[in-house]
Amino acid sequence: MKMNWKPFVGKLINVTMYENYGLIDDQRNNQTLYEIVFKHGTLVEVYDEGLLLETTREGHIVNIFIPHASIKCVEIFNIRENNSD
Repeated sequence: MKMNWKPFVGKLINVTMYENYGLIDDQRNNQTLYEIVFKHGTLVEVYDEGLLLETTREGHIVNIFIPHASIKCVEIFNIRENNSD
């Protein structure tokens, strides 16, 4: 299924990525744990290949391109904001 992202341009989104970020050694259970990667920002553009987010980090505006294949889950905030229904 292909999602139409255009209605959500300008909305704040959280993206959970398929990729894992780094390893954590759990000394108590003698195992390696993987951290989950999240990307957070305003959806500013939609491309055939992925999504472009904009966020601010340490006082700098940062653009983040996320390929569709890397997206595991997306949370979209305030989707009813500015709608007449």
